[in-house]
Amino acid sequence: MSEETPSIRLPDPTRLVVSNSPHMRDKPTIKRIMFTVVAAMAPACVAAVLFFGVAAVQTLLLCVLSCVFAEEGWNKLVKRSSTWKDGSAILSGILLGMNLNAGTPWWVCLLGGALAMILGKQLYGGLGYNPFNPVLVARVGLLIGFPGIMTTWDKPAMGVMAVDGVTAATPLGLAPGETFVKDMLLGNVGGCLGETSAIALLIGGAILLWFKLIKWEVPLAFIGTVFVITGVAHLVNPEAFHSPFVHILTGGLLLGAFFMATDMVTSPMTRKGCWIFGFGCGLITSLIRLWGAYPEGVSFAILFMNALTPLIDRGTTSKPFGFATPVKGEA
Repeated sequence: MSEETPSIRLPDPTRLVVSNSPHMRDKPTIKRIMFTVVAAMAPACVAAVLFFGVAAVQTLLLCVLSCVFAEEGWNKLVKRSSTWKDGSAILSGILLGMNLNAGTPWWVCLLGGALAMILGKQLYGGLGYNPFNPVLVARVGLLIGFPGIMTTWDKPAMGVMAVDGVTAATPLGLAPGETFVKDMLLGNVGGCLGETSAIALLIGGAILLWFKLIKWEVPLAFIGTVFVITGVAHLVNPEAFHSPFVHILTGGLLLGAFFMATDMVTSPMTRKGCWIFGFGCGLITSLIRLWGAYPEGVSFAILFMNALTPLIDRGTTSKPFGFATPVKGEA
């Protein structure tokens, strides 16, 4: 009895997809991701409006419009298709507004939008190609160009429909012992719009984690590093350095840790890289706050670590399957 030759079953060629990486794809689109992050920002935006009134609405609206128009203007100039509907420019505008004071002049908001979209994003090729967080590029640029405006803060006044121009120091600018944790949790403190309600920012961060839009290692390493370093400094000299709780709840740390350091484009891809990235952000932030010339260091820290992201990815990415280290002397 002769054995039958086993037939070879080939895959259906109509169902094969040959393409460049990434080979694993997920359902969420860029638009869906961006507007989910916008929704996560909503609690903090509402808190900012409650404490700073119409001035906060004006700042946020101007920043969003300036980012959208700057991006679309650049697209027209270089003859690219419209991109504002993907939500990235809208999200950048909201984050930019949250990095500014409620009483920021209108022209500063417009300039900030142009810096973020053109200098921080489009000159590198658009979304996905920018090495630095566009919003932080704009914030640092404005801080260097207009330090007086960028370090003047309106006093919160819940229920007042317009900020009356009274300024107040941020908690980091006060002497140790003059701050109140309850006010910092709720948002009744001076500072940029994103430095207000810690509770609102934590709710937004929880939304991002729930939808798995950010890697939890980055904010945990960032916040944890700041807590440890500033905590040691406070224990050594409590009269000169704030409590670590003050450092965590104010100064835009939560905004930066959850919404900007976790940017998919400018943060590391690997889990190990995220730990390194978050630790670096926390270390630099602490050094600037404790001994630097600026009271705030979150923006500088994230931008510096953005520059190191390619090196971090290179050093933490696992070797491909089957990779063998070349032997010296072999061609």
